[in-house]
Amino acid sequence: MTPDNAPDGAPASRWSDLDRPPLNVPALRRGLLAPGSLWTSFDVVASTGSTNSDLAARAAELPEGAVLVAEEQTAGRGRLDRSWTAPARSGIFLSVLLRPGAGVPVERWGWLPLLAGVAAATGLARAAGTDMSLKWPNDLLVTVRGEERKTGGILAERAGGDAVVLGMGINVSLRADELPVPTAGSLALADAVSTDRDPLLRAVLRSLEHWYGDWRAAGGDPAASGLQAAYAAGCATLGRSVRAELPGGTSATGEAVAIDGDGRLVIARPDGARTTVGAGDVVHLRPA
Repeated sequence: MTPDNAPDGAPASRWSDLDRPPLNVPALRRGLLAPGSLWTSFDVVASTGSTNSDLAARAAELPEGAVLVAEEQTAGRGRLDRSWTAPARSGIFLSVLLRPGAGVPVERWGWLPLLAGVAAATGLARAAGTDMSLKWPNDLLVTVRGEERKTGGILAERAGGDAVVLGMGINVSLRADELPVPTAGSLALADAVSTDRDPLLRAVLRSLEHWYGDWRAAGGDPAASGLQAAYAAGCATLGRSVRAELPGGTSATGEAVAIDGDGRLVIARPDGARTTVGAGDVVHLRPA
């Protein structure tokens, strides 16, 4: 956006939208890169295609705990390679590099996107003062005018060897006329008490450090670390009638009754059979 008093063709100022100031990088580094912290580096770029792709490309040369944030992400990716775009500085677009291999079996790494969901929801609820919930497996939900809306998504990707890149996109100050689809939302539209991205970002990363530390200390055991119970408690999918669109073009409809020990959704079908879903899209069929 070019300021009203800027000459035609002048480059847009980074302060042109005063409701969306840039992140305070020095202050964030001071707050996050403390001795003993999980976070080992913190970098912010003005714009990039995908923070996940950028961090994955450098994974071999970086230690665990590298954080990359973009003020604008032009080719962000969600699940199933769906695009995720938003105006510059309107949200939190970040990726972190994790190496859970020391002490955590690979078969438990599937909990990482669910762990990130719990961490983001709890951190944002505290810092933004907004009720947050989770849609299985990795969507962050808020309520806007009585309607359930998606305000964030999470994507975990292997980056070679023992590295996992965990990405989040969270709509913070997105306005109604900027929503990409009618079912999207933002913290601002959910009447958050704060849309200051600096404390929101710190809260998310500190919460992620807490949950990741507990999960790793428990050898990735979701029950012993409290992760499984916390996810179930915050999951808006449980207790709902749902339709799961499964790989291969099939679907399963019934009541979502549990999250199992592998992070999969258990659906009780009308005929009494149970279907366990490890991947796929889930549609909520009735309000909570």
